[in-house]
Amino acid sequence: MSSRLVAIVLGIALAVSVGINLFAATAALTALSGQRTIERALEDRQSGEARPSARELLVSLDPEVRREVRRGLREAGLAARPDFQAARTARMQAVEAAQAEPFDRARVEALLATSREAEARGRARLEGDALALMETLEPEDRRAVAALLAGRGRGGGEGRNREPRQERAVQP
Repeated sequence: MSSRLVAIVLGIALAVSVGINLFAATAALTALSGQRTIERALEDRQSGEARPSARELLVSLDPEVRREVRRGLREAGLAARPDFQAARTARMQAVEAAQAEPFDRARVEALLATSREAEARGRARLEGDALALMETLEPEDRRAVAALLAGRGRGGGEGRNREPRQERAVQP
């Protein structure tokens, strides 16, 4: 073999080796950062930052009290449902209006304000009914139910077309 051919073969081998090492290092860093993300999520879950579901909160209640609380929360959810439906409808109309030509900013802003107001009415109704229900409970039961007031954000696994968690969580 000529020295030129040996130099070419060694250069190719070096380039392949560098490529494999870069790939391996990138894969290792990706795996480690993913592992850290998973560990953080598990720590958050274990530290109690994520609020348990209504069903989990009500498990500690006496069965009769649990039935009454579920009934009361179900009624509250049904009473607030029209407000939440109005909020979703107004928000969908705002999206449609924002996509329309010509763009009418005032109409979009008005629809968004209508949506926020309807959602606030629904939340106020749910919270007011929950407080009225809590007035009827013993202190220990009230402490268990009080965590429901923490609420959940829309990012808690709810899809766009699904009902807010406050309405769904009250079902038996």
